[in-house]
This record gives sequence, C-alpha cells and structure tokens, in this order.
Amino acid sequence: MTGRNRNTAYILGVMAMLCVILGIIRFTATEGGKLKGNTESELELPGDFGKKNQGSVPEENIRVLLMTSGYGNFLHDTVSLGADSGLLLVYGDKEEEWREGILTLAPDDARFAEDRITVCPLKEGEEIRVESIERGCGIPSYGGVIEVWSGEEGMAVINELSMEQYLCKVVPSEMPSSYEMEALKAQAVCARSYAARQMGDYAYPQYEAHVNDSTEFQVYNNSYTAQSSSQAVVETAGEVVRYQGNVAVTYYYSTSCGRTTNMEAWGSAPNEGNAYLQSVQVCGDAGDYEKELPWYHWRAEIGAETLAGLIGGYANKSLGTLQSVEVTKRGPGDVALELTAAGTENTVIVATENKIRTALGGIGYTIVKNDGQTVESQRLLPSAFFTITRQGDVYIIEGGGYGHGIGMSQNGANEMAKNGKTYKEILGLFYQGVTVE
Repeated sequence: MTGRNRNTAYILGVMAMLCVILGIIRFTATEGGKLKGNTESELELPGDFGKKNQGSVPEENIRVLLMTSGYGNFLHDTVSLGADSGLLLVYGDKEEEWREGILTLAPDDARFAEDRITVCPLKEGEEIRVESIERGCGIPSYGGVIEVWSGEEGMAVINELSMEQYLCKVVPSEMPSSYEMEALKAQAVCARSYAARQMGDYAYPQYEAHVNDSTEFQVYNNSYTAQSSSQAVVETAGEVVRYQGNVAVTYYYSTSCGRTTNMEAWGSAPNEGNAYLQSVQVCGDAGDYEKELPWYHWRAEIGAETLAGLIGGYANKSLGTLQSVEVTKRGPGDVALELTAAGTENTVIVATENKIRTALGGIGYTIVKNDGQTVESQRLLPSAFFTITRQGDVYIIEGGGYGHGIGMSQNGANEMAKNGKTYKEILGLFYQGVTVE
C-alpha cells in the first residue's frame, strides 16, 4: 500500500467512525496524465479512448476538482466551508471539530503544515457548503468529503464521493430535469459511462483528481438536484454503455440537425474501437425528431470585413480583403471538416469541427434561429453542419444543430422519449452496436 493510501485509509476510517458517511471508504490510486476535455458544454476527447478501465465500472469513489466561481480557475485564494452540524477536520494524524460557523481557510493556514485538510460534516448524511464559490444554484453543497490542498499559487478543493452521488448532481446540470424520464435515464447512463472512462486516469495527478466540475468534463452541481433526475440515476444504477465489452466513451451534445457525425469531425480516423460513433439519421416516421426545435436550423449573415477579421484573428494573420470562404472538405453527416478562406494578403485553411466553429465564432453578427428568435453570435458557431454562400459583401451561413454532433443529441433524446422510445432504444440509435448493462 502506498503512503498516500495508508494516510487516506486512516483519514477515511476515522471519518467513517465519527461521521458514518457511506461510500467514502474505498478508492484506488492510479497515475496518468491530464485528459483533454471539451471547450464548451460538450465532451470532447479527440483520439483518446483511454488506456485503463475499459472493461469495468470502477468501484472507487470519483474525485472532482472544484473550480472557482465562473469556472475561471482551479486554484482558490480562500476556501470557506460550512455545515449546520459543524465540521470534522483531519490533517496529518490530528482531528479537530469545528462548531463555530463558517470555516475559512487561507493558503498559509498552519494546518497545512501537516498535510492536506480533509473535511466532513459532523452529522451523518449532511452535505458541506462551499461558501466561497457560486454556481447556477447559488452556494453549492456537496456530499462525501472535501479535501483542501495548499500550494504557493493557491488552494485546490477536491470533492470525493460515490459515483451515484456524483451523477445525481451531474444529470440535472447537463439536462433539464423537466425532460422526459427516458431521456433522463439515457443521460444518466451516458454520464456514468463517461465518468467511468475518465476514472481510468487522473486528469489532475498532482491532486489525485479524475475530473473537474466544469464543461471541460461534465458539469457537476451547477443546478439544483431534482426528484426526476435522481430517479433516473437510481433506476439505471450501475448501468453503462458497452462496446465490444468495453465501457464506451459516450459523447453527447445539445441538438442535432437531423443527423450526427463520427470521429472524423475531430480529426480521428474511424477504427474498430470507435465504430459505435457513426453518422445516423435522428428521425422517426414523421421526419426529424428535432425539426420544430429552435436550434434545429439557424442562419447568419456576416459582412465580408467582419468575417475576414474573425478568421484572421483566429489564425493570427491578416487576410486583407476577403475574396472567398468555402467548405473544402466534408465528413459523414455532411459536417464541415475543412474551411478555406482566401484574401488578398493570405489564405487560411482551418480543419476539424471545433476549430472551424471557433474561427467563424466571435462577436459582430446575429444568428436567426429556427423559431425566428435572434441571438448574438457566440464564441463558437453553433455547429459545423452548415453551408456558406456569398451575396455581394455578405456571407450567408445556413446551418443546423447546436454542438459537435458526435454521439447523443440531448434534445433528440428528449423528442424520441416523447415519441415512446425507451432509454435503451435512444442509446442504441446514437451509439451503434452497443449494449447497456
């Protein structure tokens, strides 16, 4: 047993006796580098399907690095913790009960001289409030235990808890709890499968954390828990998506344009390991399931000078006067894989869907959605399923869907559920040739 595991076993053993918190006794240390994550409310790990934990769901707890308010950083200047019953602090071989309200820690707190500080509530089943951060639900509270690590640049906050506890706060943060139950179940299985694969390596080995709580992995505890989403987690407890015996990486995104794409969108060649991620039609007997939804279709008109500035700014070179912009390569589902912009000074070629969306994103134009509502342009173009044409000094981009288009469309799943499809049927469409078990 490693020194870290001996120390952790002691800490968690003490806490089990004093706090009687279930599910925080057992975890296994692994080593590995940081996994790449997505840059929006989606999950992208291009070309990385994990080296470990491919065939089983891990039994250890998941360790989540909690970001600062606004998800801008993972190092905190101060950390304030509270629980109605008070807190139990364990550091090194010392224990301390804190019953004086909010505990505020600074990087130079003397307790850190012993080790990281591990905190749990004094009352069984109570959660710990992290008063120093804000989320969409306000001041967040967390089950399991909280660890605080101190370093020269700030403090890191880790929440360790069971997989199912974690999922009860992921599912409502990733999918509205008002969605159909079968869609919520599909989301729960996707989230569990994705988390299981992430637990094959530490994303943050210096803190022994598997993931963070932002869109870089899966959003955790940004929305209030709900009976419906928790029920979806409970009714699918332990279930994951498997392909050829391995737990699948279950990418998902917001809305499709009636079709999905495969890993070519991220520059990865289709192979035996990712063959379950195929381009499929998201439609039923009455046509595309999402055809009435706001992001199913959208349109943007961008002035040539504005577009030249956006693409040139992305490429860090001046295009001069823009002469042409065209999609020069497409992939399955008609997704744009390569964009070529030619100007009087330079030509820029952009490849893969996320980079194309980034190059065409930014401020300076509006987007008209399928329902007629107009929104300001964002950091990313809504999707890479689009065409681009020129009319005089204006480029017209007509597209569909919102997100990367690989794996499950969350709104597509909800519409399928409304049409009587079960969560296993939903997963079977978006992930071809898989089993749910």
